[in-house]
Amino acid sequence: YFCRHGERWELQLKGSGKTPYSRNGDGRAVLRSSVREFLCSEAMHYLGIPTSRAASLVVSDDDVWRDQFYNGNIKKERGAIVLRLAKSWFRIGSLEILAHSGELDLLRRLLDFIIQEHFPSIALNDSSRYLEFFSTVVSETANLIALWMSVGFAHGVCNTDNFSLLSITIDYGPFGFMDSYDPNFVPNTSDDEKRYKIGNQANVGLFNLSKLLQALKPLLDPRQKQLASQILEGYGERYYSRFTELFKTKLGLLGENENDNYLIAFLLKVSLLC
Repeated sequence: YFCRHGERWELQLKGSGKTPYSRNGDGRAVLRSSVREFLCSEAMHYLGIPTSRAASLVVSDDDVWRDQFYNGNIKKERGAIVLRLAKSWFRIGSLEILAHSGELDLLRRLLDFIIQEHFPSIALNDSSRYLEFFSTVVSETANLIALWMSVGFAHGVCNTDNFSLLSITIDYGPFGFMDSYDPNFVPNTSDDEKRYKIGNQANVGLFNLSKLLQALKPLLDPRQKQLASQILEGYGERYYSRFTELFKTKLGLLGENENDNYLIAFLLKVSLLC
């Protein structure tokens, strides 16, 4: 799909029914979650955070049965379909599944396609293109999660299948915004172990990127593998730098001062006590 500005967007229907990827699900969506995705993805866009967009929402006459609170109380709800847009819907999991099944030729072809379509700064004839691709994804993922943290957004299900290779926010499921600062905030009622609590999002990002590196390794030579590991080690520094930059902007802190980080940490601790 091409918009009037010459940009290309991929369209995707959420809730339209079963697909080859629905597993045991019915492929439907309920109205309440569809409205939330529509509103939040648009809000994130206007907050300046990379995200998929919502183009339309259509209410369905079909009934959908859901256990909203995962307590065994299944109820009939109104169905809906969201037409959502993104520059790409490829995820870390899109590469991970090919590497896991040993489909390396297909993995290489898919990677080359993604690079050609969405990473124009990387030359396809460059023998280091996969390394450059990985470096870009690591940097942009750190940036995205820092942006999430800057507005108190918790994704809710940060697995590799919900992490975009273009480092945009996709697949709004059990997401949430903190009303007040709480690093243990979990918007997903089924996440009993609090794996995806907001204070753990940066660590989960690192975990997912390590899975991406594992998927890329069959296509890297020994030297590139070593360099890729070093790039991954730099993720924490990149995230912390961007996080600090965003919070300094919020506080109106100019220039560099050795007490800036202390002040940010202190204010977050104060807000936690409140």
